[in-house]
Amino acid sequence: MSNKTLAICVVTVMTLMATVARGRGGRVLQSFDEFEYTAMACREHSASITEFGGVGDGQTLNTKAFQSAVEHLSQYSDNGGAQLYVPAGKWLTGSFSLTSHFTLFLHRDAVLLAAQDINEFPVLKALPSYGRGRDAAGGRFASLIFGTNLTDVVVTGNNGTIDGQGSFWWQSFHKGKLKYTRPYLIEFMFSDSIQISNLTLLDSPSWNIHPVYSSNIIVKGITIIAPVTSPNTDGINPDSCTNTRIEDCYIVSGDDCVAVKSGWDEYGIAFGMPPSQLGIRRLTCISPYSAAIALGSEMSGGIQDVRAEDITAFHTESGVRIKTAVGRGGFVKDIYVKGMNLQTMKWIFWMTGNYKAHADSHYDPHALPVISGINYRDVVAENVSMAGRLEGISGDPFTEICISNATISMAAKHKKAMWMCSDVQGITTGVEPQPCDLLTGQGSEKINGCDFPTDVLAIDTVELKSCSYRTN
Repeated sequence: MSNKTLAICVVTVMTLMATVARGRGGRVLQSFDEFEYTAMACREHSASITEFGGVGDGQTLNTKAFQSAVEHLSQYSDNGGAQLYVPAGKWLTGSFSLTSHFTLFLHRDAVLLAAQDINEFPVLKALPSYGRGRDAAGGRFASLIFGTNLTDVVVTGNNGTIDGQGSFWWQSFHKGKLKYTRPYLIEFMFSDSIQISNLTLLDSPSWNIHPVYSSNIIVKGITIIAPVTSPNTDGINPDSCTNTRIEDCYIVSGDDCVAVKSGWDEYGIAFGMPPSQLGIRRLTCISPYSAAIALGSEMSGGIQDVRAEDITAFHTESGVRIKTAVGRGGFVKDIYVKGMNLQTMKWIFWMTGNYKAHADSHYDPHALPVISGINYRDVVAENVSMAGRLEGISGDPFTEICISNATISMAAKHKKAMWMCSDVQGITTGVEPQPCDLLTGQGSEKINGCDFPTDVLAIDTVELKSCSYRTN
């Protein structure tokens, strides 16, 4: 090849590369970001937040940029769906809502910063199954990332970060200055096919992830960090949801790492939407003042068919806790826990029928909860203050409790009474230290009730696709 021919080839290749690299505004781009992830669905259209005026300097407010981007990309909902890419940077924003058939993707060095201005968070009505806000009697501030009546939504990244900057809200809460309930970081209502994955969530104003009245949900590979003294910073709270999968999550919080809910007192009873078919696996939790997994206390719509396995907790108040009270109504039944590895705990097994917080004074004192079919097996715990505190309700005992193959090593300064039981009925086998007398039948003839279900939940049949993109 002659030198002239070689020069022509080089110029041609450089021209083609420049043409390919041109953005929508005709600019020649100097670099590309290539990324891939797994998701329920891939998208045919993609855009960057910078195309809508977003500035990632940590100071410019980008609420309108995110709102405009979602509105623009919603035109592709019925045409292959769309993805909004958030590149490296610090992106200050208030609340914004997503659309159907949509993916929000955060670069590994992208940080969404929640604005510290209450005017950036619209006020919504109280949830119908609660009747009021959690922090105040009125409504609630919209979550940072929000959506309602949506289908097929993915919020993911290469471990990008969502920072709630919660200290601003925590101080207002402690001073009693809030007229409405604090916002969550991510919430979807009345929605189907939701995936939240591969993100780090920091310092949420209140709950971190709250799917409510929704179905077919995957929460996977999430890291949640908040000070252990921060108020109500629950990790993941599936609320009146069916067919949900929570897996491979690491949570340090000031409240329950996972809390399963279904409404509050008479409002939850009337709404009547119990969560069911929930799988939780490979969860790691640190929460010195709360539980690794809580069922309730807002459980008035009922809770059924929860399956938790491979649960690890350190310096956490309790393993799996059931919280309810007279006036809650509803039920908690068919709960299965297998494989807990616990270290430095106050209680391993904790159930209480005396959780007195009520939505208002109009609850029905005759509405008694039904707690039945609670199964634990294969538990190893060390440095424990009390093995079990199981307190049912007088005249309404918690029944069919089953504990099998649990080895609990007590702390040097453990409680004198290693078990405390009242108004409960159940059986145990292979449990040390010796359980209380109300947990009878220490044989093997009935221990099949502790067996973990072998059938597969529908959400576990959902396979994630590999999605690859290239963007500037």
